[in-house]
Amino acid sequence: MFEKIFVELATSVVIEMVVLAIVMDTIFGVIRAIKEHSFNSSVGIDGAIRKISMLISLVGLQIADLIMHINLIGFVPDEVRQFIGIDVIGLAEFFGLLYFSYEIVSVLKNMALCGLPVRKLWEAVQK
Repeated sequence: MFEKIFVELATSVVIEMVVLAIVMDTIFGVIRAIKEHSFNSSVGIDGAIRKISMLISLVGLQIADLIMHINLIGFVPDEVRQFIGIDVIGLAEFFGLLYFSYEIVSVLKNMALCGLPVRKLWEAVQK
């Protein structure tokens, strides 16, 4: 059973997007911490707990998806579904999209605070 869970997690585009966003947020958070000479929410213990909790919850939600076969595709706009190319949105994918959105805002914030020219994009996405 665990093999099937990890195969499902490894082949999920949404899970890959979340992991990539977490890695990017951590990288830019470290750069920001170096620039500001202090820890921030991406690098400190709170950020680490948040990121690990996201990943653990996705594993738990993937287990729930294998047991219950829930499809939340109606809650995701057609454009998003077509862009990521999936036909079934289980609990793991649904929450993964929420986590991805949250992490992208954090990535843009860290990029802007590092001095990269993305401040207007960060403010627009944040709204």
